[in-house]
This record gives sequence, C-alpha cells and structure tokens, in this order.
Amino acid sequence: MPGLPPMVAPPAERVDDPLTATAAANAVGTVLEQVLDERLRHSRVVDPVFARELAGRLAALTARGGKRLRTAFAHCGWRAAGGSGDATAVLRTGAALELLQACALIHDDVMDGSVQRRGGPALHVDLARGHWAAGMHGSAESFGTSAAVLAGDLALAWADDLLAETALGTPHGTRLHGEWRAMRTEMVAGQYRDLHAQAARSCGVDEALAIATLKSALYTVARPLALGAVLAGADGDALEALRAAGRCAGLAFQLRDDLLGAFGDPALTGKPADDDLRSRKLTYLLAVAVRLADAADDHLSAAALAPDTDPTTDRAVRQVRSALVRTGARDLVEAKIGELTDMSLAHFDRCGARPAARHEFAALIGRATGAVPLRAEEVA
Repeated sequence: MPGLPPMVAPPAERVDDPLTATAAANAVGTVLEQVLDERLRHSRVVDPVFARELAGRLAALTARGGKRLRTAFAHCGWRAAGGSGDATAVLRTGAALELLQACALIHDDVMDGSVQRRGGPALHVDLARGHWAAGMHGSAESFGTSAAVLAGDLALAWADDLLAETALGTPHGTRLHGEWRAMRTEMVAGQYRDLHAQAARSCGVDEALAIATLKSALYTVARPLALGAVLAGADGDALEALRAAGRCAGLAFQLRDDLLGAFGDPALTGKPADDDLRSRKLTYLLAVAVRLADAADDHLSAAALAPDTDPTTDRAVRQVRSALVRTGARDLVEAKIGELTDMSLAHFDRCGARPAARHEFAALIGRATGAVPLRAEEVA
C-alpha cells in the first residue's frame, strides 16, 4: 500500500562498547524509543483514533519504564556466556521483554482491580477517565477494562514482532524463539494459577511457591538470563546453571515483592501497599503466616488471615499486617530471601562466567532483593 511504513523497525544503532548490565538496562530505552516510534507511525496509518487513544497510551506506559530488570538479566546472561562486542540483539531482546512486561502489567492491573501503576493511573483507569471526559455513552469502567485488554494484546503483538525480527537477524534465532515461546506460556500459566488460587481462597505454601515460580522466577530472571545466553551461543551446561541461578534469584525477587506488597511505602514503590492484602492475594508471605498461626495455635492471627474474612476495611488490613509480623512470617521470608540469594550466586558460579559477569549478577540480585522500605507507621 503506498505510503505504508515498513513493519520492521529500523535497525538500532550498533552498541559495541562494553556495557554493564545496569548500563544495558538504561541503554534499552533508546532502542525501545525507536521501536515505539515506528509502531506509532504504523498505528497512525491504520487508524488515527486508535493510534491516539490506545497505541499512544501503551507507548507512554512502556516508555515510562520501571526497573527494567529483565533487560539487565538478559545482558548479564549474554556476558556470562561469553558475549562481547555488538550488543544490539541483546538490547532489542530487552526491548521485546519490556513490551511483554507492559502486556503483563496492563492485564494484571485489570484482573486485580489495581488503580495505580508506575506512579500514575493504571491504564484501564486512565482509559475510563478519557471515556468519561469525552462524554461517551455507556459505562466508563466497562470501556476502560475492555480497551485495556486490547492494549495488553497490542503490547504482546509488538513484543512478538520485535523478538521475531531480532531472531531472524541472529544465527541463534531458533533457540532464542524457543526460550521466548516457553516464557510466554509460563507467564500465562502463572497468571491463571494466581486467579485460580484467589477464586479457591487457597492458602497452601506449595501453591504459593508454584505461582511465584511461574510468574516471577522464570519470567523475570531465569528466561531473560537464558535469552541473553543463547544469543552468545551458550552450551547446555551453562544454560542449566543460569536457569537454576535465575529460578532462585527470581523467587527471592518475588518474595521481596510480597513484602513490599504488605509493608512497602507507596511513595517509593509507585503502587499501593495494600492491594495484595485487600484482595487476599495468595503469596508465600501469606501462606507461611497461615501455617505458622495454625502451628502455634495463634487464634488471633488465624482469624485475621482466614480466607472468609472480609479484608477490604482499613481495620482488617491492619490486622492482617499485624498477623504477618506476630506469626514471624515477615522475618522468615526475609531469611528465605537471603538463602535463595546465596543459592542463586552459587549456581551462577557454575556457568563459568568471568569475574566481571559474576560481579554484575551479584549487583543485580542485590538491586532486585534489597531492603523493604517500610511505612512510617508502627506495625503493632
């Protein structure tokens, strides 16, 4: 069609200087900006209203960033497997991971009813406000939810397109796509198990760990490490060590996120601290607290944590938070984070990475599992 821009994003500028994993997480912003600009140009050709109201909001959310840990771990896996020189394919893979993360966040916020994301309104909330401000007919909430689902689908399509384009340009494309394909399915499986656990009001430790493994350990760390490693032609033993390191590190990361979800300061995390508690989301933290309360015959804590308790009031949230402390669950989870971190570092050492790559990985783990910023109020 005349005037239609190419679907393939223009090649990113070659990155030949050695980057640290943290620098790669920052550098991916430039690649992501190029990709988003190309996607938005094509969206305007398809339909200007769609481009302005949906694709534009998606691009803005994606560009707003976050910690971009998945890009950092992909770069770290590449370096650990001996990658050096031109890092463009790694950064483009990182940009695809950022788009996939945008899909996950948008859909997750819809499912959880979260109202805030990355320091601003969640996308479904922003879309609902736009509906209301424009004076359109029908339910603004329903419109926002439906449009956000489409935005998440669009993010996934953009991510898949970018990963496919990157895979076609590397001799390791088949293996790269295999890791990507597995990661997408694991991500959806984890989200479904999360929904299922909430509907069934589950409180089992094993189920909480299964969800954390699928939703975070594999998706956030293990698969990004492997994606980077296959771009460097990693062999089977190195990949096995990196996946094991990533699984432990990812679990530690999720357990830290569980603590932030209960005790974090929204001014520092960019999201409400009470959402997990109000929805009684099954986390390892909650499951451990239930087990400890039952073992100690702590009826007060058990009552606060019971699945049939209404957790939506401020008083109920305070009681749940207090039970997490009183049972010792918070301290146990803190100790588990340390244990998983040590295991992760030991597995990473088995992949044969050079000292610089090992140092980068250790720094990333510290960044991902750092101290919880607690509320100013006393937890009693």
